Amino acid sequence: MKQEKATVLEHDNFQGEYRILRLAAPVVGPMVQPGQFLELQVPRLGERILRRPFSIYQAGPEGAAVLYKPVGRGTDAMAAIQVGDEVNIIGSLGNGYPEPDPNKLPVLVAGGYGNAALYILAERMEKKGIAFFGGRSAIDILLVKEFEALGWDVRPTTDDGSLGTQGLVTAAFDPWMKEQDIQSLEVFVCGPNPMLKAIGDRAIEHNFTAWLSLDKNMACGVGACLTCVIKRKTEDGWEWARCCKDGPIFESREILWDE
Repeated sequence: MKQEKATVLEHDNFQGEYRILRLAAPVVGPMVQPGQFLELQVPRLGERILRRPFSIYQAGPEGAAVLYKPVGRGTDAMAAIQVGDEVNIIGSLGNGYPEPDPNKLPVLVAGGYGNAALYILAERMEKKGIAFFGGRSAIDILLVKEFEALGWDVRPTTDDGSLGTQGLVTAAFDPWMKEQDIQSLEVFVCGPNPMLKAIGDRAIEHNFTAWLSLDKNMACGVGACLTCVIKRKTEDGWEWARCCKDGPIFESREILWDE
């Protein structure tokens, strides 16, 4: 984990309301592992001094990029960030996804722009598999061409049926899953918590491995503020675990969901 003043190389509309922020970050960039995140200090936020966490979409020796959608005061304020500005970041944070099992078929499941957090993983995997992407409508299904260019079979679902199968991402995943050798699957998931729980429940029921990137408010990113705790199962019951420090990646059987 390092702190770095990163220079903005690109800050443009990507698709619909989604934007891409590309940073020259030669210290943080080379450290990034799939599924990790960074914390960014948004300029000109006045008294709101907490950093904002962002999944890392791309990374390399020269820097890193995040793909985001303005959804609140912090991300709305990011619109003022210009090419050439310097922003303060901390990264790379979190445990990231584990090394894929070469004997299993990799499956990616993402909701919304959760697939941006899966891109580095997909890029670095030698074995390519199936990617299920869900969103409200076609404009919310991102990076299809980019994943297909890596060799992935992308299967979109949309709530309104404007692209791919109509319904939640499970509407495409479930019938496909029933036709597979379940024991041969390893699933990597990122998206909203209801979707994470849905795939995690299926992993437990059908006995396949699913790695979940939990979506919690990671205010500090280093395990100090305890705003992102979740219940993790233990032999004797459960314990508190910090998403930013102990996660954000957990295996489905570790999580004790609050009903």
